[in-house]
Amino acid sequence: MSDVIRTGKYRHFKGNEYQVIGTARHSETMELMVVYRALYGDYGLWVRPASMWNETVTRDGKTFQRFTLIEEDS
Repeated sequence: MSDVIRTGKYRHFKGNEYQVIGTARHSETMELMVVYRALYGDYGLWVRPASMWNETVTRDGKTFQRFTLIEEDS
C-alpha cells in the first residue's frame, strides 16, 4: 500500500464521505497527519494520523481499507 495520501473525496469503511484537504505535521512529534472535512452534518474539520488513515480495519470477519479514494482532486 502506498504511503501517499492524495487530496480528494474518500469513503470511510462505514459509508460516510470525507474530503482530504492535505497533510500536515504534528508540531511536537512531527507525525504526518491528514487534514480532512466531513461531507455531511456540520462539515467538521478533522485531523487523523496518516498511519491510521492508511490502515486496514477488520469488522465482522471482513477486512476493509479504513478510507478508500473515490474521486481524486485534479
